[in-house]
Amino acid sequence: MTAEAANGCEERAGRGGNVSHQHNAEARGWQPEGFRMAEWDADLDYIVPSSVLPPFWAKLVVGFVSLVCFARSYDGDFVFDDSEAIVNNKDLRAETPLGDLWHHDFWGSRLSSNTSHKSYRPLTVLTFRMNYYLSGGFHPASFHVVNILLHGGVSVLLVDVFSVLLGGLQYTSKGRRLNLAPRSSVLAALLFAVHPVHTECVAGVVGRADLLGALFFLLSFLGYCKALREANKEGTHSTCWVLLSILLGAVAMLCKEQGITVLGLNAVFDILVIGKLNVLEIVQKVLHKGRSLENPGVLRNGGLLFRMALLALGGAGMLFARWRIMGTGPPAFTEVDNPASFADSMLVRAINYNYYYSLNAWLLLCPWWLCFDWSMGCIPLIKSVCDWRVIAPAALWFCLIGLICQALCSEDSHKRRILTLGLGFLIIPFLPASNLFFRVGFVVAERALYLPSAGYCMLLTCGLGALSRLTKRKKLIAALVLGILFINTLRCVIRSDEWRTEDQLFRSALSVCPLNAKVHYNVGKNLADKGNQTAAIRYYREAVRLNPKYVHAMNNLGNILKERNELQEAEQLLSLAVQIQPDFAAAWMNLGIVQNSLKRFQAAEQSYRTAIKHRRKYPDCYYNLGRLYADLNRHVDALNAWRNATVLKPEHSLAWNNMIILLDNTGNLAQAEAVGREALELIPDDHSLMFSLANVLGKSQKYKESEALFLKAIKAHPNAASYHGNLAVLYHRWGHLDLAKKHYEISLHLDPTASGTKENYGLLRRKLEQMQKKDV
Repeated sequence: MTAEAANGCEERAGRGGNVSHQHNAEARGWQPEGFRMAEWDADLDYIVPSSVLPPFWAKLVVGFVSLVCFARSYDGDFVFDDSEAIVNNKDLRAETPLGDLWHHDFWGSRLSSNTSHKSYRPLTVLTFRMNYYLSGGFHPASFHVVNILLHGGVSVLLVDVFSVLLGGLQYTSKGRRLNLAPRSSVLAALLFAVHPVHTECVAGVVGRADLLGALFFLLSFLGYCKALREANKEGTHSTCWVLLSILLGAVAMLCKEQGITVLGLNAVFDILVIGKLNVLEIVQKVLHKGRSLENPGVLRNGGLLFRMALLALGGAGMLFARWRIMGTGPPAFTEVDNPASFADSMLVRAINYNYYYSLNAWLLLCPWWLCFDWSMGCIPLIKSVCDWRVIAPAALWFCLIGLICQALCSEDSHKRRILTLGLGFLIIPFLPASNLFFRVGFVVAERALYLPSAGYCMLLTCGLGALSRLTKRKKLIAALVLGILFINTLRCVIRSDEWRTEDQLFRSALSVCPLNAKVHYNVGKNLADKGNQTAAIRYYREAVRLNPKYVHAMNNLGNILKERNELQEAEQLLSLAVQIQPDFAAAWMNLGIVQNSLKRFQAAEQSYRTAIKHRRKYPDCYYNLGRLYADLNRHVDALNAWRNATVLKPEHSLAWNNMIILLDNTGNLAQAEAVGREALELIPDDHSLMFSLANVLGKSQKYKESEALFLKAIKAHPNAASYHGNLAVLYHRWGHLDLAKKHYEISLHLDPTASGTKENYGLLRRKLEQMQKKDV
């Protein structure tokens, strides 16, 4: 190995200085006396002023900037996937045992379920649960604030990580780690802190998985550096710190699967920086037949080989444990999630995978066009090499090959190491999202770029340093860098605002991915939730046009058409949806509702039964089946169906109410009363249940108890005309005629069209007039 290569991790203090033997390092803290920063780092003097170089100020500036970028999202709603992962996730609630978190996926489903995505992130879910407990419920602000602070923490940690990657791992005689690239590490951390591609991870609460994974990823790397503190002595290291680094890698993986890749980065760093491996020299020896193939020094380093063995065993153990927990079955994804992975031709798959890589690279280079979802036709498949888009992967590989050649062939050992580590940090954390080892459930995902973007920022910083070295117009380069930081910060603020509400988020995607059926579906769903059915229909129809097999859009469109009494088209859509996806239980249930409305009772019953077959625990379907039986006067079957609904979902108020009303109407007052009392024990604040039970008690002449329930129901819902009307009937029967008159009048004021109340009020008035005549 050449002398230059041997000094790969001992950056030259001058032309002949050896930094590892200085003893006055503590004199000036961030710039020890007797040390000169790496010569190349000084080229960034115009870009990063000396005032921000002391470690405390550097981290304070990076942390502050990172918080400013995303502070706009602190009061945002739960948007997009937040609803499923947080609001609808029972693992966050106190009644769910903590042990269940270790058997459930990120969305609260059992890992053994066929529908599970196998995303095993129990530590992230645990932080959601802590958020829920400490904030006293689902208050989005507390969740968003934690995400913003986590991004700030990751950005600050990267100052230390970049100082090692860019400047090497050197310590003073007193054990203080030196930052030989203070300007470069600050600039790279700033570029990371303000990168707009991070908005999804920071502003979307589910992005906490990526933030926590990155946090423990960086801690694992820094722990590994700590283990190598004495590695300049042949074969020495701290085994405890190596094991702790592996443990932190496991913690990172329990936050996000991507975290395990830190072991690969640790290995690359150890081999290149500590082992001083010169790949070019080895290749030259292999190719040069006249030279002997002696074992490179790295293979004779027992300490390095031992550490590699520990990393390999740790990684294998993690993967084995993950495999045992997840089960042998892979997650089930559909063609719309990742169409390239379903292509029959290997060539088509390879071309499209490489095109996806180029799109990810473009998002890092120019993060202006951002979208919450890139599937569902957003990126049409490349099916021929004649497609002009093949230029993009060709350009990507041209750049990558150029960087790889520089990383291998440069005569400058420092340049070789920096480029190799930068490419390693860019590529290694991205491997789980690359489709190379297993199919992933997305085309492009901005969240998957959170860690790899650190490698990009490192390479960009080196490029800016080289550009500054080659030109005399250093102020122009400084203006360029400040412009990039300012524009990215502004883009982060704008994008954070778009993530605050679903309406803004979904509409922002229309201009980026107008061919994405899911974007139109989500805009339509948001409009439907707000009651704007006409506009929702338009977007649902466009979603179905863009993707004729989009069964969820068909289901939602069919529901709206059903509510608008356009039953024939609704039946056609829902029938098509279950034909495309025969196990779509919700569509089967909705089809049954439409068929019931069309008086096709036998077909409706069959649809309900099919829905229950595909989803055995389906309380809403049992409820609708009970309504069908009630329409057919099959009272026992109706009661059994509603009872099944309440067993599966004890808080199913409609099923309880229907049981009480049916028993009341069929004269089974004692049984109706028992059911009503059982329901109120489970749902004590439900005013509709109070009203139904009060009616039963009134017919049973339990006037006092009935009155109390009526008054309680009215207090909860004072503008319900029927509540006042039925209380008036109770008083009428009870003989409290003045009170009856009062509540009849309130009821008619709230609903002047209520014929039954008018009739009863007329009877009461005649009775009062007769009583007055008798008194006279």
